[in-house]
Amino acid sequence: MRTLLIAACLLAAPLAAPLAAAQERTPSPAGAEVYIISPKDGAKVHNPVLVQFGLKGMGIAPAGVKFDNTGHHHLLIDSEAPADMSAPLPKTDKILHFGKGETETSLTLTPGKHTLQLLLGDMNHVPHSPPVISKQITITVLR
Repeated sequence: MRTLLIAACLLAAPLAAPLAAAQERTPSPAGAEVYIISPKDGAKVHNPVLVQFGLKGMGIAPAGVKFDNTGHHHLLIDSEAPADMSAPLPKTDKILHFGKGETETSLTLTPGKHTLQLLLGDMNHVPHSPPVISKQITITVLR
């Protein structure tokens, strides 16, 4: 009997792994909105570029801190929103994390056109359900 129980556990373990990896998504309140205060869509700017974040209907809390109706900002640079909104956002040079609760940043970007978009993440960097995501804006960095 003991051998049968051990064998059953070993066979079930691979099935349980995907369930453990799945993240429960934090709900966002109706009407929540994140947006870029500055620069404005279509702006021509010089380095360093000051990007200011706006949020309505929710509050800001640092990563790892759970408060209802809160999250922290992620800035997508020259990148589309991730297809899988149920997974934690990766930290890359195209997805910047502001897990300390920051509401602005200063960027140095190469000259030319760039897109910027904000995506709010919960305490675990997972987008809310439904996602709280800004309109994507385009800016031009001048030499």
